[in-house]
Amino acid sequence: MVFKYFPRLKERTGLAGYLSGGEQQMLAIGRALMARPKMILMDEPSMGLSPLLVKEVFAIIKEINRDLGVTILLVEQNARAALSVASHGYIMEQGKVVLDGSADELRDNEDVKEFYLGGAGDQRKSFKNLKSFKRRKRWL
Repeated sequence: MVFKYFPRLKERTGLAGYLSGGEQQMLAIGRALMARPKMILMDEPSMGLSPLLVKEVFAIIKEINRDLGVTILLVEQNARAALSVASHGYIMEQGKVVLDGSADELRDNEDVKEFYLGGAGDQRKSFKNLKSFKRRKRWL
């Protein structure tokens, strides 16, 4: 079953320490799947991966959730990637949940776009005009 999601791992015969970062991430997810869990907590699965591997790993995370019905609790700073596979999300600032909703609601939220998705529109030409969380206080 694990090789179905990660065929690249089938080709590898050496020690795990010699795998690339993406392959190590795939191996960690595969090891978790072998226990047939109901839920998996993933902490920063994109850390240290190339953009191409990030897409691949997140596509596999979505497949696992859909095909196996495994709940994935994903902790991720790459908001765009996380919201692409999530059904629900929480935005945390300084240890507090400041916003939550469906992935679609969060993607369409103007504050989330500005602070996390880099989408403030045409009005911002430089970072000098970027509003900070502390000055805005809209979250709370």
